[in-house]
Amino acid sequence: MGRRHLLAAVAATIVAVAFLAPHAAGYPWPMCGTTNNFAPNSTFQTNLNRIAATLPNATASSRDLYATARAGTVPEQVWAMALCRSDINATECRTCITQAFVDAQTSCVFFRDATIYYNPCMLHYSDVHILPDDDTGPTTDFHPIINHGNVTSDPERFNEILTALVNATADYAAFNSTKRFATGEADFNQEFPKVYTVAQCPPDQPPERCRKCLAGIIRDTLPAFLGHIGGRVLWVNCTYRFETASFYNGQPIVRLASPSSGAPAPAPAVEEPATSGGGGRKYHVPGVVLAVVLAVLAVFNLLVACLCFWRRRGRTAEAKKPYPKYSTEAEDAEMVESLMIDVSTLRAATGDFNDSNKLGEGGFGALYKGVLPGGEEIAVKRLSDSSKQGDDELKNELALVAKLKHKNLVRLVGVCLDEQERLLVYEYVPNRSLDLILFGSDENDEERREQLDWEQRYRIINGIARGLQYLHEDSQLRVIHRDLKASNILLDANMNPKISDFGLARIFTRDQTQAVTNTIAGTCGYMAPEYVMRGNYSVKSDAFSFGVIVLEIVTGRKNNDSYNSKQSGDLLNTVFEHWDAGTVMELVDPSMKGSFPEGDLLRCFHVGLLCVQGDPAARPMMSSVVMMLGTDTITLHAPSKPGVFARNNGTDMTVSTVSLQG
Repeated sequence: MGRRHLLAAVAATIVAVAFLAPHAAGYPWPMCGTTNNFAPNSTFQTNLNRIAATLPNATASSRDLYATARAGTVPEQVWAMALCRSDINATECRTCITQAFVDAQTSCVFFRDATIYYNPCMLHYSDVHILPDDDTGPTTDFHPIINHGNVTSDPERFNEILTALVNATADYAAFNSTKRFATGEADFNQEFPKVYTVAQCPPDQPPERCRKCLAGIIRDTLPAFLGHIGGRVLWVNCTYRFETASFYNGQPIVRLASPSSGAPAPAPAVEEPATSGGGGRKYHVPGVVLAVVLAVLAVFNLLVACLCFWRRRGRTAEAKKPYPKYSTEAEDAEMVESLMIDVSTLRAATGDFNDSNKLGEGGFGALYKGVLPGGEEIAVKRLSDSSKQGDDELKNELALVAKLKHKNLVRLVGVCLDEQERLLVYEYVPNRSLDLILFGSDENDEERREQLDWEQRYRIINGIARGLQYLHEDSQLRVIHRDLKASNILLDANMNPKISDFGLARIFTRDQTQAVTNTIAGTCGYMAPEYVMRGNYSVKSDAFSFGVIVLEIVTGRKNNDSYNSKQSGDLLNTVFEHWDAGTVMELVDPSMKGSFPEGDLLRCFHVGLLCVQGDPAARPMMSSVVMMLGTDTITLHAPSKPGVFARNNGTDMTVSTVSLQG
């Protein structure tokens, strides 16, 4: 584990577990890092003070009562996150976070890493701006202080009730709440005391990561609580708590009632529109109910998509408006400033851009591997003077990537615009891009391709789908990537996919379904036909690109330049013809070693073909794709012919306005 991840784990409070009833302990609970203190009146202190002056208001004014901030440049950069419980108001939240900055610096004097917890809020700051994906709470060597009030009547049944309620509350927080927050209550007609629960994660976490974190701390700590009347686990990435006395505001979202009351336990109350992210299948309901719900959701998505298609022509004028501004120039400038890294730091990190550290080169310039002073490995994108990525695209990529946080999106570390240099600094992704493994020609690539078994390919497909779902539906911004292709899918050390290169991406408002551009920019073979022919782009054009990648992954074949090629046997039509003939399994990549479940492979072929259909309205939303890939209880309709350019009366179709990149 690198120094930055080690400090992240420290900042996440390596033994940050407190299990106390409200009356049994006072606030706050501070947890301090163990190394690397800062000096008084240092640049780090100045950056911390800047964040302390703005983060309380930013948190209180957020819809989710959650905010992050970053100030300064590496290595004196400060990253902070603040989160309030969703059942308190903005004033209480602002007061709590303001006090947290005071108490944290009093309790953890000159520590670069500090976390502090209160009943209604928590604050964490560090020189590390991201926590490891696998940071899901304590697993060993924790020593909880438990509320030692005991349940005296039928403790075994009480423990069953408590376990069911804690897990139901965690399920709802992860899969049914965009705020990643839920409250619960179990009322068993005076057989036992009422039980109240809360579960919460930072709202920018994807559903599966939130539930994984909650599952980890519940698994590791709940056994110590059984038979007792209160306990809690405090962790940066997730938290849960239960008491036999009410401790939250408002009505419970999840309710469990006694079976002996003659009425079944009611379904959780609807706090907000449920998100299907993370696979709603993981919410524990009977199979028949699940099948009905998923079928209804699929029909609803199809109806909404068709309605959008029918209204398309009437909205052409509106669609031609420029994509919306999502922040002011001042905000963007401040954001860019917070990401700045000195050119001297990057020269030292890359050996003055030595060729031995070069990872690759393209139209934009060269990509170099580097190591920052703290030990973090980075990839430095050095834009050349002739780069096709202009200043506008550079600013667009900076503003976008800095605001997007998901494990399946590449992480922006910083930027440098000194000495006529334009440098973008990303996390280092060691296994390079998907296309080099699938389509590379040297011996190393061939060996890596053979090691890319079905489990890895299936995980890559699911990861890309979840990253797109986050961009389209779950992030604070609604982002259309517009240049999704195999070379823009990077693979980390565990072969997990990360979507990269947001230079062509566009922002949509929440009620916007499509837009039109006069300049077509993208990569042949991945662009949807309506985009190339008419300049129309939407979430459905990204879905088309995703479908192409899925078919490339399962076949090991690259899609032809179907827009300007005289070949009729492009990948999409080839797969469709074999699908129609019932021989699609003949197209499975022969280099894929080991066994694989034929049902999963067929489902991927099916989903890929649904995504590349010619009619954009018929293509599924990415939330539906995630469900399709994650369960075999959904019946998929037959795909129609792929949307590719065929020859017209013997003449190749061309689009004179197309400006192709990549």
